[in-house]
Amino acid sequence: MEVSRIEIYIRYLLSLQPHFIRTRPPLLSHLAARKEKQVSEYQPRKKMSGEEVAAPAPVVETAAPPLGEAMDLMTGLQIVLRKSLANGGLARGLHEGAKVIEKNVALLCVLAEDCNQPDYVKLVKALCADHNVSLLTVPSAKTLGEWAGLCKIDSEGKARKVVGCSCVVVKDWGDESDGLNVVQQHLKAH
Repeated sequence: MEVSRIEIYIRYLLSLQPHFIRTRPPLLSHLAARKEKQVSEYQPRKKMSGEEVAAPAPVVETAAPPLGEAMDLMTGLQIVLRKSLANGGLARGLHEGAKVIEKNVALLCVLAEDCNQPDYVKLVKALCADHNVSLLTVPSAKTLGEWAGLCKIDSEGKARKVVGCSCVVVKDWGDESDGLNVVQQHLKAH
């Protein structure tokens, strides 16, 4: 049983927008019925030698930290960036980010530490300082690109073909979440 691209895309959207379940029930119920039908009709394949082929492993999604544990800043930032991307409040790259910062709409700027262009880093830091925008750093541009949605999601739900992104600017927080609270507390403390 192979997972179609549409199902993968819907799973990805669901990981970005938990409220998607409430807003589009007919689409999800259709997929659930189709999946049950596929599972009930599944018969193990046989190799030419007569051996049965094992069923594919189910997709396991990454869960948020348990309720008792405190969320760290990077996990919170990842959640904030995904929520912001889902609500159209994310500017990716230097050109889009500089426009948002200069319009005084920016709430947060995230910069990759491994950016190898010093002029790029100086410009972003200067813009943030001039317009009183909070600046956070992440270790890798590839990680920031994945969090900003600059990647393809494969059939197992993992990111492939990740494009690096050195600068991301948040102009809309999106939905309230624990990650947003963690990021805002960090910004108040620093």
